[in-house]
Amino acid sequence: KPGASLTPREREVLELVGTGMTNRATAVRLGITEATVKTYLTDIYRQIGASDRTQAALFVSKNGFRA
Repeated sequence: KPGASLTPREREVLELVGTGMTNRATAVRLGITEATVKTYLTDIYRQIGASDRTQAALFVSKNGFRA
């Protein structure tokens, strides 16, 4: 199942993207840098087969994530 191998932190980042939160806002919320959020997103996109934020957000809504 896509997304099954996401770490808890990757799930957290993905869930926030699913709410429409920006990289900057996600970084502030999680206490990490914006560059770290971007790195997480690159890995997340690869794992779930998404090419952008919109596809990632759709993945969140279709796969029962909290967001």
